[in-house]
Amino acid sequence: MSKDLIILAVDDDIINLKLLKSMLMKNDNVIEVIEAKNGSDAIDFIKSRPDINLMLLDIIMPIMNGLEVLKVVRSDENIEQIPIIVLTTDETKRAKALDLGANGFLMKPIRKAALNNKINSLII
Repeated sequence: MSKDLIILAVDDDIINLKLLKSMLMKNDNVIEVIEAKNGSDAIDFIKSRPDINLMLLDIIMPIMNGLEVLKVVRSDENIEQIPIIVLTTDETKRAKALDLGANGFLMKPIRKAALNNKINSLII
């Protein structure tokens, strides 16, 4: 079963964002990757684009970090259902992210196979 996925990738590091986009676009189910550089932009995208299927969310960011984004998304009934995979270099954030409603957790650096497996387990 295939699904046309629109994924919101959120990371303040431009290089990480480009790598993520490049990995995602190699997934046959992904038709669009929207890039956000901070949590505040991510919230704006998620509220204005109801067609987004999944969010990949970095935790450590300026302006609004990933844990704050999780709190906002999970407390808004219009967007609370969107699956969110948290990405971080900090293993200690895993429990907190999952407590706040993350659907999955990937350690950076992200590996393409692990990313695709996680997406497939949540979406397809």
